[in-house]
Amino acid sequence: MSDTKTFTDGDKMVDLGSWNLSIPVGSPPKTIETAQLVKGYDGKYFKSKTDAIVFWSPVTGTKTENAKYSRSELRETWSDGSLHNWVYPDADNFLNAKLEVDQVPSSGKIVIGQIHAYESTEPLLKVEFQYKEDTKTGDIVAKVRNRYDDDESKVYTIVEGVKLNETFNYVIHLSKGGKLSVSAKDQDWSTRISETWRDKPLYFKAGVYTQDNTGYTSEGGKATFYNLDIDHNQS
Repeated sequence: MSDTKTFTDGDKMVDLGSWNLSIPVGSPPKTIETAQLVKGYDGKYFKSKTDAIVFWSPVTGTKTENAKYSRSELRETWSDGSLHNWVYPDADNFLNAKLEVDQVPSSGKIVIGQIHAYESTEPLLKVEFQYKEDTKTGDIVAKVRNRYDDDESKVYTIVEGVKLNETFNYVIHLSKGGKLSVSAKDQDWSTRISETWRDKPLYFKAGVYTQDNTGYTSEGGKATFYNLDIDHNQS
């Protein structure tokens, strides 16, 4: 991890020295590199506050290649800005986030964290917030491809009843032995992934990946992150 720490306020901290940022403007969508994030970057789709970062991705935003939806999303890097990919047997791999979901599109769905596979169009894991209009609350679900060659993800509900603007934590953990765990609001879920993933380069993503592509420019996904931390523990 980078030693560069940004937006420190007590225990609230976001380290931007381990990420680059994709924003939904331009064709292909623009990437804000690690060095620029560390120096200080503020724009329409990514805003820095004193103790947090805010992601906004409208349904009308531009899309990355092979994607159906727009995103304002961080992608794991080394501190020099080069892409950081890893294979899970090398370490215990963690992504820890503290955030609130502020807005959802009409589909009610935004992805807030991922384990993606390098040079693949489909991730291993998506952590998704799914808002239900009838209850005015959302579920946090894990969408998992257990095998690398699986065409479809299986959906597992981690926790229900999360309100918009409610602060919560999630933790993603992929162990050296292939145990995948997702926890949110003190609810834990885990599975063991197939060894077909064993030699595949992986990386973390976090932010807002809006799961909708129709509507007005004011419609989209928005989330505020108060903490975001990566750890690859090799001990």
